[in-house]
Amino acid sequence: MADDIELSIVMPCLNEAETLEKCIVKAKAYLARSGIAGEVVIGDNGSTDGSQDIARKAGARVVDVPSRGYGAALMGAIEGSRGKYVVMGDSDDSYDFSDLDLFVEKLREGNDLVMGNRFEGGIRPGAMPFLHRYLGNPVLSFIGRLFFKSDIGDFHCGLRGFRQDIVKMLGLQTTGMEFASELVVKSTLFKLKIAEVPTVLSPDGRSRPPHLRTWRDGWRHLRFLLIYSPRWLFTIPGIVLMLAGLVVGGAIVHGPKHAFGVTLDTNTLIYAGTAVIIGFQAIVFGLFARVYGMQTGFLPKKQMLERFTQQGTLEKGLVGGILLFLLGVAGAIFAILKWQNAGFANLVYPEILRVVIPSATAIILGNQIMLAAFFLSVLMIKHK
Repeated sequence: MADDIELSIVMPCLNEAETLEKCIVKAKAYLARSGIAGEVVIGDNGSTDGSQDIARKAGARVVDVPSRGYGAALMGAIEGSRGKYVVMGDSDDSYDFSDLDLFVEKLREGNDLVMGNRFEGGIRPGAMPFLHRYLGNPVLSFIGRLFFKSDIGDFHCGLRGFRQDIVKMLGLQTTGMEFASELVVKSTLFKLKIAEVPTVLSPDGRSRPPHLRTWRDGWRHLRFLLIYSPRWLFTIPGIVLMLAGLVVGGAIVHGPKHAFGVTLDTNTLIYAGTAVIIGFQAIVFGLFARVYGMQTGFLPKKQMLERFTQQGTLEKGLVGGILLFLLGVAGAIFAILKWQNAGFANLVYPEILRVVIPSATAIILGNQIMLAAFFLSVLMIKHK
C-alpha cells in the first residue's frame, strides 16, 4: 500500500485544536480533487488539548513525537510518512493546503525541493508581523543567498515540498525552528535541484500567541547560517583582518607614517601584529570547521580541500611553521645583540620594537602553524 502513495501532507502539531481540523480537511479535499493517492500525517509533539483525537477523526494519521521542537515534530512525521513526495506546512491555517498544485507539478518535473515564496504569492493583512516582514525574513534570506549562493527568495517559508528520500541523504539534525533553514541550506550545499513557487500567507487562525519568538528564533536562524558557513564565519573575516594587519604593519615597520593628521608608529605596529595573529587563527578555525564538517557529513566534500589535506599537510605545515619560527628567533637574537652592544642598558624603544614586534609575531605564527598541522592531521585520521 505504501508504494501506491504519491504524496504525504505533513504538519507539526502542539496544541492546535482550534485550526488543525481545518488544515486536515483542506489537505484531504486537495487529494480528492486532484486524484492524487496521498495521506495526511500529523507529527504531534505532546498536545494536551485533544489535537490527536481531532486529527484522527478528520482522517489523518498521527505520529507521536516525544522530542520537543518544531523540527523534531516535522522529522517524526516525515520519517513516518509513506509518500514519494512530502509537502510540509504549519497547522495554524496560515497556509492553504487545498491549493498545492504548483508544488506537486514542480516535484513531478524532477525538482528535489520546492519552496513557497510568500513575498511573491502575497501576504494578507495581519499575516506577518512588521519586523518579520521588513527586517527578519528579508535580512536572513539575503544572508542565506550570500553565504550559500542560493537563488531562494524566501528562506523561511513554512510551506514547502520535497522528495521523501532526500531527508536521509541530507542527514537533517536540528530539532527547533532552525529546521527550516537546515533543509534549504543542506539542499543548496549538496547541489539538489530547487524550485520556488508563489504562496499566499494568511493570518494565523489561532486565538493564542504563536510558538515563534521573534528575537530568540531569529538569532537561532542566524546562528545556524553562520555555523554552516565556516567561510563567512571564520575564513573571510580572518583574511580581511590578516591582510589589514600585514598592510599596516608593513607600512610602518621601517619608520613612522603620517596619515590623516595622525602619526602611526610602534603602538600601531603592536595592534597590526595582533590583527595578523587573530586573522590567522580565524582562517585556521575556518579550515578545521570545514574539514570536520566534511568528515562528519554535515558539509559536502570539496575536491580542492581534500587534495590540500591529503598532500603531506602535516609535513609541509611543520616545515613552514619551523621556518617561520626560526625567522622570528633570528629577529629576537638580532634584538638581543643590539641590546648587548648598548651594554644591556635602555634602548631607543621605537627603534628596537620594529624588530621585536615582527619577530614575536613570527614566533607565535610559526607555533600556530605547527600545532594546526598536527590538529588537522588528527581530523583527517581515517576511521570506520
